[in-house]
Amino acid sequence: MKLTAWRVALRIARRDALRAKGRSALVVAMVALPVLGVAGADIVFRSTELDPGERVVRTMGQADAEIRLSGAGRTVLQEPDPREGSTSDGPEQGKPLTAQQKRSQETPPATLVRELLPAGSTLVPLTDGPYISTTSADGLLLVQTSEADLADPVWRGRITVLEGRVPAASHEIAVTRDFLDRAHLKIGDRTSPRGLEQTPYTITAAVEYPDELNSATLIGRPGELVAPLSALPGARQSGRTTPAEQEQHWLVKLPQGAVLDWPKVMELNTYGFTAASRSVLLDPPARSEVPYYVQMDQQGGGGEYFDRTAVVIMATVAGMALLEIVLLAGPAFAVGARRSRRQLGLLAAGGGERAHIRSVVLGGGVVLGIAGAAAGLVVAVGLVAVLRPWAEQYAGRRFGHFDVQPLDLLAVMGIGLVTGLLAAVVPAVQASRQDVVSALTGRGSVKPPSKRLAALGLLMLAGGAALALLGSTAGIGSRSLAVLGGSMIAELGMVALAPMLVGLFGRIGGRLPLGPRLALRDSVRHRGRTAPAVAAVMAAVAGSVAVGVYSASSDEQNRREYVASAPAGAVTLAAGWGPAADGKLLPQLRTAVDSNLGGLGPRADVQRVNYMGDCHASMGGGCGSVDVSVPKELRCPAEDRDLAPASTPEQFRELRKDPRCRENATSFRGGPFGPVQVGDSTLLHNLFALHDPAAEQALAAGKALVFDPKYLKDGKITLDLTEPYGDESPGPDASPSSGGASPAAGSPAPAASAAGSAAASAPAAGKPAAPSPAASPAKSPSAGPSPSASPSPSASPSPTAAESAPAGAAVPPGGGGTGTAGPLHRPAVHQVTVDAVLVTTPVPVTYSQAVIAPAVVQRLGLTSTDAGSVWLPESSPGDASEQKALAAVTRISEGVQFEVERGYRAEGDLVTLALTGFAALVALGAAGIATGLAAADSQRDLTTLAAVGAAPRIRRTLSGFQCGVIAAMGAVLGTVCGVVPAVALRKVEGLAAPYPGMGPEEAVDRTVVVFPWMTMGITLVVLPVVAVALAALLTRSRIALLRTSG
Repeated sequence: MKLTAWRVALRIARRDALRAKGRSALVVAMVALPVLGVAGADIVFRSTELDPGERVVRTMGQADAEIRLSGAGRTVLQEPDPREGSTSDGPEQGKPLTAQQKRSQETPPATLVRELLPAGSTLVPLTDGPYISTTSADGLLLVQTSEADLADPVWRGRITVLEGRVPAASHEIAVTRDFLDRAHLKIGDRTSPRGLEQTPYTITAAVEYPDELNSATLIGRPGELVAPLSALPGARQSGRTTPAEQEQHWLVKLPQGAVLDWPKVMELNTYGFTAASRSVLLDPPARSEVPYYVQMDQQGGGGEYFDRTAVVIMATVAGMALLEIVLLAGPAFAVGARRSRRQLGLLAAGGGERAHIRSVVLGGGVVLGIAGAAAGLVVAVGLVAVLRPWAEQYAGRRFGHFDVQPLDLLAVMGIGLVTGLLAAVVPAVQASRQDVVSALTGRGSVKPPSKRLAALGLLMLAGGAALALLGSTAGIGSRSLAVLGGSMIAELGMVALAPMLVGLFGRIGGRLPLGPRLALRDSVRHRGRTAPAVAAVMAAVAGSVAVGVYSASSDEQNRREYVASAPAGAVTLAAGWGPAADGKLLPQLRTAVDSNLGGLGPRADVQRVNYMGDCHASMGGGCGSVDVSVPKELRCPAEDRDLAPASTPEQFRELRKDPRCRENATSFRGGPFGPVQVGDSTLLHNLFALHDPAAEQALAAGKALVFDPKYLKDGKITLDLTEPYGDESPGPDASPSSGGASPAAGSPAPAASAAGSAAASAPAAGKPAAPSPAASPAKSPSAGPSPSASPSPSASPSPTAAESAPAGAAVPPGGGGTGTAGPLHRPAVHQVTVDAVLVTTPVPVTYSQAVIAPAVVQRLGLTSTDAGSVWLPESSPGDASEQKALAAVTRISEGVQFEVERGYRAEGDLVTLALTGFAALVALGAAGIATGLAAADSQRDLTTLAAVGAAPRIRRTLSGFQCGVIAAMGAVLGTVCGVVPAVALRKVEGLAAPYPGMGPEEAVDRTVVVFPWMTMGITLVVLPVVAVALAALLTRSRIALLRTSG
């Protein structure tokens, strides 16, 4: 076609768009919706993606580098920005220490850093203190603590002073805006940290961390906040360290002309330091020069950009959304083409070719596509600008700058234009093929569906589904292309099958009453009108079902991985760590709980077994541990060998397929009382909701009760007794996987564990997580023992060496936060057997391996300590009562753990419900559009029915069932199509590529796929019923008789 012909077509399209304003507005809105979403997301992404200069300022202020000790005696691998990914390894077993490791162990960290940096470098300590409770307007608030001289320009950019003045005198502090909002205080007010009530601090400034807007933090002058907290009695037991131990993190100001280049950063890595250098961040090294990337690529974790899990998910969601918008807008163009049938017929009768007719309909797509894209862009820019403060607060970080990229927006506008064109393609082709005489007289012709098209659709459906599902796991080409392409091909195949399925659906019409029979016959006769409407409903339902399946599957996996501490509704009181762990304060604590929470019912007291010392009372030093051993033939191979971070992809794939490495509903994942509890029948009632006389008799007879069948062999269980680590034992901060610090499975961690633990971080994980503000049970996928696990019985029988040291046994002292390292060895493990029975509880037990009676402890010559209590009231206490009881027990002891187990709380239900409702509205709208067109086409049939004496209600019945047929077919087909991308994306998530430092248990595929049958049932049943009812109610019964034509 010539350009002049396109000009005419566009003028006709513009005139038609202005004539049918309602239909045009609908198409513009549908096109603008994806443009709005994509453009808004692009602006937000560009604005939050800091350029190198902004990233440097956020990381280190005006300094030249930021250096942190990962672990003395350790070796670090890091990305150029260590916040994006890093891992550290301790000394290898059986190998001598390197010169760097020896020097790292023997030299104080600050001294070593000064020796490694250029002469004249200045170290500014980054002193992060513990989480503490401080006074607020309403009571106490848990906050983080830090120290900084905000008058020093080095902090500018890392910490922003919003209002007030920087602290200049003793007992003056700056606080974050988040603290002021949550504490309901203002500048000039005072706050008193727990333990320092005699010397309250005056708030002189409100500040913020640009990357952590939701951080409630107190910032004192150097030496005036963290140091007094560390000097408080019991500070060591509560996890607070001395200022000397805290000096492991610095901002560095280099002398004039000096730089910290990448070779120097790698040298610091060999001494156990991570380093973010200004010069490296502004000019990063090549990927091949970064050992972290090299190791990631060797493991298969680097891969192509479009194979990354997040990219696969984003590409699939964006592509499927675009396809659905095309299918949704299609019926609107079909309506326009049908309404303009006579006009297009005149164009053909006047000598116009099929290409001219197609250009007129496609011109409507161009006009409305450009209008929708322009509207979407304008709204997106304005909306992001207006909502910027809310978006920054919601994301918890400030934008670098408001970044609008013209090329990006032009590409997005192109998406809108393509969307409009694609939506108009099928109606344009259909309009160009219509018979000229039929178009001029208003009569249509019935054509059978194309068998070739149906066969092609079936092939596309099967092939697309196979490509999406297999490509997500088998690595067929690019995973993004496989999942996205397969899902789109499958949905388009269903669209191609729609005309044939409409015909098959119409075969049941002979058994229906007159109204439904006429509706089905009309749908079959006018497949060209029905199929696009069915496709539109199918697209809306497919999107809803895909999100529903994905959300339900994610929710179910979260539910399975949720670590409960007791049955839902139970009240637990655990002595915790430190001075209260010896049980002497428990009588007062129990009284406080009983007096503040009425109607709790019988109380069950819990004891823990001690082996060579009480780890809780001694804070993990000089004590052994005990847990239930899994027989070798049932144990995951990863627990019997050390998988180094450089393990091959084949090893990870082997673990993923091994059923022994999968968790089940009763796998132990930690709890407030450790892996083995000691108690009586009341403990069974309250802690396990178990009322089984046989189990109670077995417990009284001296047998152990176990909840997971893998522990039981020949009617017995084996207890692994692990000896302490010589004179020094890693505290509760020891990390089994990396030699750093972390609580072991089943052990409550002390408040404020070390943040500098040398645990591996996933790529792009952001800043290292702050230490946990409160004691909480560790969540571990394995059941291996640990020195910091709840102590267990030490038997007097002669010990035998264990088959191997189980996974989860902590490495020797020295890695991680304490800065000391020693040769890698494992402590001796002894085994004893106890008669046991397997019991089944009403709810899965993930917080216990076994329960034994006090008599068993005495018979084995062991000791036990009172560990806490459990209540199981008929109704769970309210939040206000829980807060009151928590305040009461906290006043007695800070180390205590008090909790009301609320059970798992789903977060996605409202989102799924909202999306289902949105899909229903869109589907009803699409069905309504098609119904309006059908009513126009059925006018002659209705006139004939009226002429022969049909009742007025026939019109309502016909319109209602015409809408219902479209909605029912679209719902069925959409449900099938929506399952494919959801399942594929779940598989992609479950098989994420490994990264350096990834633990063996993380490699196991724990993908869960469940279907929200209730939601899907509502879509399949309620949607068509509502469509029938609405169409019938909104249709007039009386019709006007038309003249005879033809």
